[in-house]
Amino acid sequence: MTNPINILVTDDEKEIADLLEIYLVSDGYHVLKANNGFDALKIMDEEEISLAILDIMMPGMDGIELCREIRKTSHIPIIFLSAKSTDLDKILGLGCGADDYVTKPFNPLELTARVKSQLRRYTEFNDGAVKVQQNQQKISLRGLEIDKNTHVVTVDGDEIRLTPLEFDILWLLAETPGKVFSTDEIFRRVWNETVYEANNTVMVHIRRLRTKIKDDQRTDKIITTVWGVGYKIEQ
Repeated sequence: MTNPINILVTDDEKEIADLLEIYLVSDGYHVLKANNGFDALKIMDEEEISLAILDIMMPGMDGIELCREIRKTSHIPIIFLSAKSTDLDKILGLGCGADDYVTKPFNPLELTARVKSQLRRYTEFNDGAVKVQQNQQKISLRGLEIDKNTHVVTVDGDEIRLTPLEFDILWLLAETPGKVFSTDEIFRRVWNETVYEANNTVMVHIRRLRTKIKDDQRTDKIITTVWGVGYKIEQ
């Protein structure tokens, strides 16, 4: 019998946590709940968690700090759930390491669909990439080495740890050097979803990706911004 997928729900509003549990359990997931960041970290230490849903506004340790703590040791998908709905709030949330951001009030069916999407990507990244790709696929350009079979990325010989989304964005840009991809196109191709506030989401992930590949330290940037159009990588 296959072990159920563990999802961590951290929210100090019991009604919301219970509602999420009902919908997620009905989809076959096992839900572990915490009402604060400290309990959430304890659960992370004791259980194998595949995805975390975090409220941002919690007493003690808020969701942003909790996300940063989780990111020190884990690359599981993280979805923020928050009443804060401004673009700045979303950019802050995605910028600290989250993969998605859903505002309250929310449609539980939309949230569970996002959970499935993030889990599918995470599973493919960790378990399925080598099995799916029979032929070796590597890209080498300007000190950047990308191996799609192993999902290993190196820059000037140094290995860079990327999230599944960051890897997919980098591969998309690098496999067609010189082609400019709009934020909408990147979102459709990488997230495989209908465009949903693509501009800010893609922008934050590109920013994190640039930091990891040390683009800010280079005079010849690997990822180039084409203002008003999108992003590209030159050969």
